Amino acid sequence: MALQGIKVVEIAGLAPAPFAGLCLADFGASVVRVDRSKNGATITNMDTLSRGKRSIALDLKSEEGQKVFKILISKSDVLIEPFRPGVMERLGLGPDVLLALNPRLIYARMTGFGQGGDPDVSKAAGHDTNYIALSGVLSALRSAGQKPQPPANLLGDFGGGGLICAFGILLALMERQNSGKGQVVDAAMVDGAAYLASAIFSGNSVGAWSNDLDTVGTNLLDGGAHFYQTYECKDGKFMSLGAIEPQFYAELLKGMGLDEKQDNLPNRMDR
Repeated sequence: MALQGIKVVEIAGLAPAPFAGLCLADFGASVVRVDRSKNGATITNMDTLSRGKRSIALDLKSEEGQKVFKILISKSDVLIEPFRPGVMERLGLGPDVLLALNPRLIYARMTGFGQGGDPDVSKAAGHDTNYIALSGVLSALRSAGQKPQPPANLLGDFGGGGLICAFGILLALMERQNSGKGQVVDAAMVDGAAYLASAIFSGNSVGAWSNDLDTVGTNLLDGGAHFYQTYECKDGKFMSLGAIEPQFYAELLKGMGLDEKQDNLPNRMDR
């Protein structure tokens, strides 16, 4: 597999960091998750993204736990850590320390707001819905006249978080082939969510997409077109419809027993 031979250490966390580790494991990387340990007892966090991973319980605040952790790092290619800025430094396990131990290490940091900027913001707690709101994406996720509705935690935690983090790790591994050096990957969910919405933001700037408060939900792909929608069926379940191209719209009308001219139907782009 593509990542066979790549060794990853993932510090246990929630959603985005475990998903980044899962992405790497699914393509062949050897991933070891470091669970929390206190007084000899393992503290689990109900990780549902542990497929293909091994685990070890360590107390990173103890001398013995740090010793074992550093041995793992010295033999690994990637570290994924899920803490807010400053936590790893306070443990004495920041990038300066671990990259000195292993100069080829890819040190991936998964946070909501990133490592830099206003410390009152970067070190603040938050959740997926907060991050995608600040990114500007959440305002686009609603029907016309309705309040924004977050798509579970798929956009911030998983798309803009874990997947973007895994992408950054892969880029850093590629760059290492040229330089021979590791680096820090600063993955922030606010930035990742905004990046995923590049088409919406750029479309808004050229008039191809409207994200204003009064017009969101009237675009081609956000519920404004009757041929790109979901509809409730007779059995109470729902179906999705995506007949954008003229030939597929013609098939839709044919299947419904309608004829655009004979039935004097409005133009399909009429809103």
